[in-house]
Amino acid sequence: MQLRGCGTALVTPFGQDGSIDEPALRNLVAWQVESGIDFLVPCGTTGETPTLSRDERLQVVDVTVAIAGGRVPIVAGATANATQEAVERAKEVAARPGVDAILTASPYYNKPSQEGQYRHFRAIAEAVDKPIILYNVPGRTGTNIEPATLARLAELPNIVGVKEASGNMLQIAEAASALPENFAIFSGDDAMTLPVIAVGGVGIISVAANEIPREMAEMTRAALNNDWATARQLHRKYLALMQANFLESNPVPVKAVLAMMGKIEEVYRLPLVPMRRDTRSKLQRIAAEAEVIAKPAGSTIEPTHFFIYENWLAGPRKVVLHRSTCGQCKHGKGRPSGYDIDHARWHGPYASLSEARQAACQMSGVLIRSECKCI
Repeated sequence: MQLRGCGTALVTPFGQDGSIDEPALRNLVAWQVESGIDFLVPCGTTGETPTLSRDERLQVVDVTVAIAGGRVPIVAGATANATQEAVERAKEVAARPGVDAILTASPYYNKPSQEGQYRHFRAIAEAVDKPIILYNVPGRTGTNIEPATLARLAELPNIVGVKEASGNMLQIAEAASALPENFAIFSGDDAMTLPVIAVGGVGIISVAANEIPREMAEMTRAALNNDWATARQLHRKYLALMQANFLESNPVPVKAVLAMMGKIEEVYRLPLVPMRRDTRSKLQRIAAEAEVIAKPAGSTIEPTHFFIYENWLAGPRKVVLHRSTCGQCKHGKGRPSGYDIDHARWHGPYASLSEARQAACQMSGVLIRSECKCI
């Protein structure tokens, strides 16, 4: 089995009583498969797996396998910060019929050395006979898997890939150059899917695919087929939605959007809590602009125009991005009132946030900029 394309890091739906909402999970999995997703990843970070009991983890995996019915591969999450516990979890999910591969992240909280991580993953690989995809997400685990360590781990026969969520494109490019060609590198950040594929990656393990499975799969496929025009078009259209999943901790934003879409109940397990009201309003606007939910009744979604405010008094290369509908802006033109025309300049409008950000980067030379709360 060679994994490639777009896989969805599935949310775990809960009912109002806090238990797993199995009917919602079944419907979600069926919709994902019917939408053309390439593979599914139950019990990852997006699935709130740290809050699930052993029986619940296995329930989620079994339901995903049953509804997928062999139509797409299943990559089951199995992570723990004690190596022996991680081994046991990997053995449990590897033994479930229909599980094709395992995703396992670096030990969290312990902060092991590179050698410690190598031995941790080697112990898991030696305990199971299924393909293993490593998960490098230092923002959550506190530990980075360096390219040299990945190269050592790639020598083990059933460690076949990595989900890279370090956010460090230089590191990802270095790993792509150092690793064997058959070692699969997946982006762990939706917005970085295209650059990761450009340096040799084979796809994305996606959060946004919960909301837009067909579109994420089509974007990924287009990039892998060197149809960059189509890939860029989809990337630009849905970039704001991809980035919205960072408004609060994953999976709070994606579950909120799925609830707006009527796919699940918006229920979390502590320590996660519902979104703040201001963040929810912003998320709703982004989801409406991406056309994954209907516009609120009686409301008008403003055109997606953006402006760059260049303020020379604030410091060299200081630019700030504004949305045309910003509450600080004068006359709805993306221009805050009271600015000094002798020491500031406005640029725009730009049709998309990505276009405005690109212009801001070119203007500043280096990425010394900020964004208004309206973005």
